[in-house]
Amino acid sequence: MSLNIRNLAIIAHVDHGKTTLVDQLLQAGGTYRENQAVTERAMDSMDLEREKGITIKAKNTSVHWEGYTINIVDTPGHADFGAEVERVMKMVDGVLLVVDAFGGPQAQTRFVLRKALQEGLKPIVVINKIDRPLADPLKVHDQVLELFLDLEATEDQFNAPFVYGSARDGYFMDHPEDEKKDCIPLLKKIVEFIPEPKADPEAPFLMLVSNIEWDDYVGRVAVGKVLGGSVKKGDTVWLLRKDGTKQQSKVMKTFSYSGLATHDSEGCTAGGIVGVAAGIESIDIGETLAGSPDIEPLPFVEIDPPTVQMQFSINDGPLAGKEGKHVTSRAIRERLMRELKTNISIQVEDTDQAGVFSVSARGAMQIAVLVEQMRREGFEVCVSRPMVIFRRDEKGTLLEPYETLYIEAPGDYTQGILKTLVNRKGLMEHMDTEPSGRTFIQAVIPTRGLIGFETELVNLTSGHGIMSHLFKEYGEHAGEIVNRTTGTLISMDSGAATTYSLQALEERGILFVGPNDAVYSGMLVGENPRVGDLPVNPVKEKHLDNMRSSGKDKTSKLTPPIRFSLERAIEYIDTDELVEATPKNIRLRKRILDANARKRALKGGEDRSNRG
Repeated sequence: MSLNIRNLAIIAHVDHGKTTLVDQLLQAGGTYRENQAVTERAMDSMDLEREKGITIKAKNTSVHWEGYTINIVDTPGHADFGAEVERVMKMVDGVLLVVDAFGGPQAQTRFVLRKALQEGLKPIVVINKIDRPLADPLKVHDQVLELFLDLEATEDQFNAPFVYGSARDGYFMDHPEDEKKDCIPLLKKIVEFIPEPKADPEAPFLMLVSNIEWDDYVGRVAVGKVLGGSVKKGDTVWLLRKDGTKQQSKVMKTFSYSGLATHDSEGCTAGGIVGVAAGIESIDIGETLAGSPDIEPLPFVEIDPPTVQMQFSINDGPLAGKEGKHVTSRAIRERLMRELKTNISIQVEDTDQAGVFSVSARGAMQIAVLVEQMRREGFEVCVSRPMVIFRRDEKGTLLEPYETLYIEAPGDYTQGILKTLVNRKGLMEHMDTEPSGRTFIQAVIPTRGLIGFETELVNLTSGHGIMSHLFKEYGEHAGEIVNRTTGTLISMDSGAATTYSLQALEERGILFVGPNDAVYSGMLVGENPRVGDLPVNPVKEKHLDNMRSSGKDKTSKLTPPIRFSLERAIEYIDTDELVEATPKNIRLRKRILDANARKRALKGGEDRSNRG
């Protein structure tokens, strides 16, 4: 029996146009009325996704075209969210590989394509943004084929069909010289080349849980592709856990995905993607739902290990509890454990310190996104600088994670970039300069060397440099890496910062606070251009007499202070410092606020570096 179902994932490097392409497919499938106002990047439903312009969570939808149901999973392109890509590979039968017609294959292109090829998925290559100046779709076509060869694609995968076009403008063609009309050529290729699901309608119900969603009425909803049989409300199902245990339950509700909405459904047959609410609170990603307890659990995709970790703790500063509603260690722990239910790429562990939790992930950005979500939910939390996860081999040799680093920048900045790479123990593997003057650098660098590197690259290239990175392997420890060569200005008093005091401090360094900002003892209020910490008083008032007037301060001019984003703050701090994240503010502070206690800790041999 032929199944008029196609399940595919859209994969690409960040910002190559995946989410915009989904918008166009939804439009072509009749999701929107002719007169309906269409929101750009409609699949990016999270506020953070819209603000950052990237996809963070994989999401699925469907398009109905010419009697076919085309289930689409939109996946993240940033390397830190790679696990979102990895887990959906078990849910689809093919991929749309989107590649920028100007930039060509990038770091994440290699990563996502490798995962798809390893799963045996059939690709369709979409050369996007051919309308860009200096776009060269035929050159990119050859680069993609070289990438297929490099990743040891099968003959069938290597012979993948290509389409060319612009997702923004809503057209795709079989050849770059064809007439620019609509998305129909792409839809035809999806139906023709993406294989129908390998599913048996006559077999007992079988589904691998690839995602978890939440419904206010029925709780946790398991999402996945039905590999056998069918499922509907009232059916008896068995949860086959990773540890070998089994749990019987009844299906309370099933959901289907169409357009931008989730709908109650009558059920789902083999080959489709469905949400199943079975009333099992502990159901987890990677487990199997089956119609019989005698069925073997399905294997799950292997996830690359986390490489960085950060500590989460309660806000114990003087301003604790004044800006958030969730401030206890119990609330923070419950929130982190809840994150584990839907995010398989992070790990959370209790530490031997009360109220301190260790959170591990693929990259610092992923943890920063979690912190940002928590502060928007009303949490106050302190987080540490990212620390890499070290290992030892069978001989006891200390190992650390290494990344393949890709940098694109104007050629004028090449020398400065290479010098920075050397300082961070990076080793250049390849460099190429285009006729346009853009230089492409490929290097291998310890993950420790990447912490704070993006900020340094932006400053070095005046905002013209871009980078991406990809986990490579664990290798021998690279030795000491100095990630920050400056010190800090530390407040030694509490209160509201004054213009009078800040004017004097401007001569000492770059300020992080402005007039009337609340500060406290042990808080970082600026950067000392020299190595070492400098105690300062940002709340000192001007002593008034008959010759001096407080009104003069109002006309005093101050350089605007640096306001850190959460990601930049996390990468900026040293290991004896913390970021205090609340719903209203991001503050930088010392772990130990009291100056005398810090001195005693330093004399006791407490290390403030992440260099060994």
